[in-house]
Amino acid sequence: MSILRVTRSALLAAVLTTPLAASADKMPIPADAPAAFRAECGDCHMAFSPALLTAPDWRRVVGQLDQHYGDNVRIDEKTRGEIEAFLIRHASTRNERTWRRDRAAPPHRSDPPRLTGTPWFRREHREVPASLWRDTRVVSASNCPACHGRAEEGSFRKRELALPELQRRKEHH
Repeated sequence: MSILRVTRSALLAAVLTTPLAASADKMPIPADAPAAFRAECGDCHMAFSPALLTAPDWRRVVGQLDQHYGDNVRIDEKTRGEIEAFLIRHASTRNERTWRRDRAAPPHRSDPPRLTGTPWFRREHREVPASLWRDTRVVSASNCPACHGRAEEGSFRKRELALPELQRRKEHH
């Protein structure tokens, strides 16, 4: 009886502490997002859910804004700290060895982490043909709204895929 009670407790704890990223179809931006998060991050690209990277990865992203994926992002220190605290507070808590980028082909140490390089992203998108990433409607794997019509709302359900080619692929699987 005590083993059953422990097992139920462990299961309940696992369910309650599972990060948002474990549910690939729902990753909304947490309600306590500072206004600066959507304004600053969403100015150039979709404001990504904090659950997509771990806290150490978010620290590297925000700590290297002068080298932000080829751009020099300039924001005041107060705003930067506010955004970083929010990202870290809601970051993925998955085991770093299974969540972070594959180590087989590590990026340069100076490169900021890429959510498209995580094993989770690769697993979720393994059936997407390489040609689609180069399609003029998509251009980049980080352009979530190109394929996921409700990505800005945090919805990534397969039934909501925006491109007809992806809808057909989904129907055949």
